[in-house]
Amino acid sequence: MANTRLKAARLAAGYHSQQALADALRVGVRQVRRWESDVPPWPQPEVGQALTRLLGQDLEALGFTPPGGTAPDRPRRTVLAATAAAVGLAAVPTQAVAVQPATAADDYEAVTRSHRRLYWSVAPATLHPAAIAHATLGCALLPEAAGQTRQRIAAALAETYLLAGRIEFFDMREPDRAGHTLLRALQAASEADDALIGSAILAHTAFIPAWTADRDAAVERMVAARTYARRGPASAELLAWLDAVEAECETRCGNTRTALHLIGHAEDVLAAGSEHASPGWLDWFSPVRLAAFKGNTQLKAGHLPQARETLLDVLNSLDSAEEKQSTVVLGDLAAVEAAAGDPEAACGYALRALDQLERTWYAMGMDRVREVRRALAPHQHERCVRELDDRLYDWGTTVSALAR
Repeated sequence: MANTRLKAARLAAGYHSQQALADALRVGVRQVRRWESDVPPWPQPEVGQALTRLLGQDLEALGFTPPGGTAPDRPRRTVLAATAAAVGLAAVPTQAVAVQPATAADDYEAVTRSHRRLYWSVAPATLHPAAIAHATLGCALLPEAAGQTRQRIAAALAETYLLAGRIEFFDMREPDRAGHTLLRALQAASEADDALIGSAILAHTAFIPAWTADRDAAVERMVAARTYARRGPASAELLAWLDAVEAECETRCGNTRTALHLIGHAEDVLAAGSEHASPGWLDWFSPVRLAAFKGNTQLKAGHLPQARETLLDVLNSLDSAEEKQSTVVLGDLAAVEAAAGDPEAACGYALRALDQLERTWYAMGMDRVREVRRALAPHQHERCVRELDDRLYDWGTTVSALAR
C-alpha cells in the first residue's frame, strides 16, 4: 500500500507533483517516489527536518516508521504551528495538523483582493472591522496549512494587516493602534518570507514618527524598508514610492530641499522603468500620486507658483475613482491660495474638498481643510471665510468628524 499520508500532506501543502516537492527540498524526485511507496525509508535528519517544516507534520504523521519500529512518545505538534505561536500570530492547539487544502489560499487571497479594491470606495468605519475579521481568519488558517499554501496565506494576511493599519493611520488618525497592527503585518510577512511587502510595511511605519517630526526614527525605518526592497526583485514603482515616502517624512520634519531631491530621484526611477512588475497590492502609487507628493512639498517649501501648477495638473489627471486623493489635492490647492493671499480662491478649493468629503470620508483630507482654515485666520471676517465656517461646522460635518 502506498504512503497516502505523505501524498495527502504534499497536496494539501500545495505541491501538486512529486517533482515540486523534490525541488522544494532540493532532493531527487526518485527520493520522493520512495517516500510515497508502500515501504518509505526514514529520511536523513536534515532532510527530515525540512520535510516536516514544509508539510507541517512530524514524520510519523507523514507515514514514516522510525528506525526500531516504534514512534517516540511525544505530542504531535507541528513545527510550523509552533512557529506561528512563537510570533504571536495565533493560539495554536498542541494537536494541530496541516489540514487546509491548497484551495484555502485561493479563497483567502480572493477576499484580500476584494478588500484592497473596496478601500477606495467603502467608508473606513465599515471596511475596518471586515479587514480585522479577515485577519483573524487568516491567523486561524495559518497553523492548519503548510508549504506553498501556508506561504500564500501568510502573504495575504500581511496585506490584510497592512490595509487595516493604513485605515487606522490615514483614515481613523490612530497612530498608536496603527503601529501595533503594522507590527502584526510585519510578522505575517516574515512568515511568508515576502521581502517586498515587508518593505512596504516598514515604509508605512516611518509615517508614524514623521508625523511627530521624529526624523531619526523615520529615517531608521526607511533604511530598513530599502534594505528589504533590495532583496526584491523590486519594481520601479515600488522604489519610487519609497523615495516619495521618505520625501514626505523629510517634508514633515522641515527638510523640503532634501524632500525635493528625493522626489526628483523618484521621477528618474519611474522614467527609467524596470523589468520587474509591481505587486498587486501597490495600488496606492502612480506617477500622478508622485506629483501630488511633489506639489505638497513645493507648497511647504514656499514655491507657490510651482506648487499651484503641479497640483492643478494632478487634479486634472486624477481618475474619477480617486476621491480620497482628490480631497488632499484640493486641500493643498486651498493652502497655496491662502499662502498667496487669496482667501476667496482658498475657500473655493476648501469647499470643493468638503463636498468630496461628504461623499467619501478621508481624515487626511479633512486635516488639510482644517490647516487651511487656520491659515485664513487673518481673513476670518470676510464673507468667503464665514461661508467656509458654515460648511466646516455644520451639524453633519461636526458630528461626523467627532465620531470618527
